[in-house]
Amino acid sequence: MSEFMHKSGKSKRDESWLSGVVDFLLANARLVLGVGGAAVLAIATLAVKRFIDRATSPPEDGDLKTEQKAIEASWQELSLIKEAAKPPKKQKREDLSEPLLSPAVTLTAQEPQVCVPFLDIPKVESRTLLCLTLQEKLLSFYRNRVSILETEMALGKLLAKDICTELQNILQSKHLELPFGPMQLSGPLYDELQVIAVDHVNFLLPLMLEPSLWKLIPGEETVVKDPRFWMIRRTGLEYFPRGNSPWDRFIVGGYLSSNAITEALHKILVASINWPAIGSVLECIIRPMVAPAELKLEVKYDHMQLSITLCPMVETGGKVLLANSQGGPVENLWQQSFYTAEVSKLKDLDSRDCGARQCCLQILKGICKDHPSLSKLNGSHLTHVLLHLSEAETDWTQEVLADRFQQVIEELIGYLEKGSLPSYFNSRIDLFRGLSEEDIDKMGYTLYSAATEPDLLLPEYFYQ
Repeated sequence: MSEFMHKSGKSKRDESWLSGVVDFLLANARLVLGVGGAAVLAIATLAVKRFIDRATSPPEDGDLKTEQKAIEASWQELSLIKEAAKPPKKQKREDLSEPLLSPAVTLTAQEPQVCVPFLDIPKVESRTLLCLTLQEKLLSFYRNRVSILETEMALGKLLAKDICTELQNILQSKHLELPFGPMQLSGPLYDELQVIAVDHVNFLLPLMLEPSLWKLIPGEETVVKDPRFWMIRRTGLEYFPRGNSPWDRFIVGGYLSSNAITEALHKILVASINWPAIGSVLECIIRPMVAPAELKLEVKYDHMQLSITLCPMVETGGKVLLANSQGGPVENLWQQSFYTAEVSKLKDLDSRDCGARQCCLQILKGICKDHPSLSKLNGSHLTHVLLHLSEAETDWTQEVLADRFQQVIEELIGYLEKGSLPSYFNSRIDLFRGLSEEDIDKMGYTLYSAATEPDLLLPEYFYQ
């Protein structure tokens, strides 16, 4: 008898302790998990408590069948909770046309629309990883991994400008036979779109062509039939024969050869410039790339590793053509660049509605840079997807960054399934044309795997 009373007292103490834990969990669940999470926890906790009560309470006399049914009911409740806790998943790739799970959760209550720089985003309070919303993870990833210190960007710009000035002076003083215009510094670093590290800058080197002697030929009218590439034909040879233009020495088959100009500039970079002396003055190490088709300089300054690409350029009639160094059956091709138009359009849209397009682009670039399977997706691909999506979605405020990020992932999957990404500025141009089927399949698989859980693309250690 005393043994039974001892067990009974112990059982009551255990039940009292369990009730206290349950009450504490339910009281604090809303603060940690939010309203929806607290509701699920409450139901699950109640089901567990009922199950324990039914399992530990002594059955009434002769009522074993009733007790068995009660225990079965408890297991059914637990099964329902388990099923309800599972996130919805798509079963087929065709289902991606349907709306995916939308994590429309914002960090703060809605306030009057004010443009706030994303670099000034307040830190997300430290909480358990599972409790962070997608919005919080994206902003934390942006702050801890993607964004670059202002001092680093300023140092990179100053170093690139000094090297550009030295190179410009050498071309103007020692190579007067090549009438180049003033060099222009370009790239994400100068448009506040650089991510992770200051590691690349472009030097645009414009060719001063005589408008009366040269004519642009659209890509569709060339032998390659590719709207991405143009050719520059020499005209007026009956009145102005060869030798009337300093660029006539680079003519191949009646067209200005981008390859010939690239080779000439490569010889200048490698053999005609004393880079150790220039590096000594600028307190850095400068090395030109030896590969023939690479007009690149590798610069090391303290902890900074900067890659500089020299891009011969022809700009006329609102079009920017860069020397094509990719090789191929035709060596006279010039590739049209939309970079300036891309950045200008993106910034213009964001300035109109205080949008988060640029922040979304930088996060995506950071993900692709960190992820081996997505490394072939460059800034141009991502920018054009964002511009296409901006035609359909007008709300790009900071509060819906997570929604728009997930939509960009869905749009990318759709373009990869089709195997083509039309340019925002010229629908005849397919921006995926240079990618192999293997690259497209690899990227599509990676993004599809994260379609319903896009935070899987984020390295966990950068937003904890």
